[in-house]
Amino acid sequence: MEPYHHKVQYYETDKMGITHHANYIHWMEEARISFLDQLGFPFDRLEAMGIGSPVLSVECRYRAPSTFSDDIAVAVRVEHFKSVRIRFAYEMKKADGTVVCQARSEHCFVSPEGKLLRLDKACPALAEKLAALVEPAEE
Repeated sequence: MEPYHHKVQYYETDKMGITHHANYIHWMEEARISFLDQLGFPFDRLEAMGIGSPVLSVECRYRAPSTFSDDIAVAVRVEHFKSVRIRFAYEMKKADGTVVCQARSEHCFVSPEGKLLRLDKACPALAEKLAALVEPAEE
């Protein structure tokens, strides 16, 4: 999968000129949407199919600062997938290769009524693709 690229905007920085920590979570979402697009399952299509994917948890480890106009490449991989839950891992790097953030987000799949969905039943083609992409975390 191709990494998602985000150019740090001035408004995303704080008084010290460093990217505010909350923005990395926005970039994770942007990268996840791009990841699903690349798989052929745009998020709006999933929603039209009645499949939601709320965030259950987020973990970020900030490794180095990023600043205005840095190009950040966000690589996404599937770390864990079991039909009703998925965990994504993210690595964000500057153009020079400096890792600025390593992160994870965990999600479940739900119906429009908020009931848990088994993705292997609701969208078998996507479930199959996600299962094939699982790369467990290195300990």
